[in-house]
Amino acid sequence: MKNLENIKNILFDCDGVLYSDLEGVFGQVSKKMTQYISNKLNVDLKKAKELQTNYFHKYNTSLNGLMIHHDIPPREFLDYVHDIDLSFLEKDKVLRGELENISLNKFVFTNGSKEHVKNITSHLGIEDQFDGVFDIVDAEYHPKPEARAFDLMIEKFKIDPKETLYIEDIAKNLSIGKERGTTTVWLINDEYWGKKESDKEYIDYKIENLSLFLKEIRLLKNS
Repeated sequence: MKNLENIKNILFDCDGVLYSDLEGVFGQVSKKMTQYISNKLNVDLKKAKELQTNYFHKYNTSLNGLMIHHDIPPREFLDYVHDIDLSFLEKDKVLRGELENISLNKFVFTNGSKEHVKNITSHLGIEDQFDGVFDIVDAEYHPKPEARAFDLMIEKFKIDPKETLYIEDIAKNLSIGKERGTTTVWLINDEYWGKKESDKEYIDYKIENLSLFLKEIRLLKNS
């Protein structure tokens, strides 16, 4: 595993990386987004879903498009769409064990909210395993992969990108990380928007299991 000997930090995306049941979580979030747009803009659910999808693909998050075109209050939106049932998420003892035993700084870098990350990590039993969370509010609502979001995150955590591993399930989000010098890791998935651009040269590693990958890094560091 080349390029990992000097790694001191790991950046984790949240949704689709820290857990695998993306549909179980984001399926709920997506439905709440559609409902919010329908209520706020007084359009039917079909039109709301079209706007949600189009804004996501054009502006990297649906929220970004809603703020640009409809002056949607972002905190209200975030609070509404992340108010979901996570009772089905089980404690991930294997992931917790690897996070506990790997001697690196660990951060979450998300287009969601801190509250959402807290809810997810609490249900997974890993909420105390991270040194910091950088969310869309910290990014001044600039979503990944915008350079502004990445640069603000680096400034907040005071980390050197060249000493940092960056793990994402959305391949294109890794582009700015590579530009800034991070070692990039794509968590393989079949989501259309996740695997788009997954064949690009800016991806250093492609993995199927986060816990196993962390174990490999730990063993490398301890060898």
